[in-house]
Amino acid sequence: MKGGTFRNTQWDPTLLSSQIVSMQFCVYFTLGLLVFVASKLSGDNYSLDHLFEYHSHLIYFCFKEIHIYDLGGRLVICAFLLNAFLASLALWCIVRRAKLCLDFSCTFHVLHLLICWWYNRSFPANASWWLLNVITGTIMCIGGEFLCLQTEMKEIPVGYAALNQKSDV
Repeated sequence: MKGGTFRNTQWDPTLLSSQIVSMQFCVYFTLGLLVFVASKLSGDNYSLDHLFEYHSHLIYFCFKEIHIYDLGGRLVICAFLLNAFLASLALWCIVRRAKLCLDFSCTFHVLHLLICWWYNRSFPANASWWLLNVITGTIMCIGGEFLCLQTEMKEIPVGYAALNQKSDV
């Protein structure tokens, strides 16, 4: 690494791994809480199916997939969308770099895809599931970039007044 650069960009696998685990925990924790509230408001029973299941069980005539046919499905969609905004805040608090927001958003959604694939034992084929994940990934990434850029663009104090102040650079 050359001297005189503004930020240290050395690859740190421990930091990266801990940020990925922290992001997964925060996003799934808030999503779990929001889906719990949504299921209580709609009178549904709360289960992991609301988070990970995307196909329907026609045998039981019960649709657990992402849909807009009843209040429960609409509330689950709203929970996923609201959680994308909260995930933007998590990116801002944990990652704190605008140029890494796309990487962390994609990492979260790829891991979510793998978990859903494993949970359902089949690859997601529902257009509604894919559309919702593309929208939430976009919201998460753009929101996180916006918040991180606001922090990165803060004015750095220079001059005599700056000598007596601490600056978060």
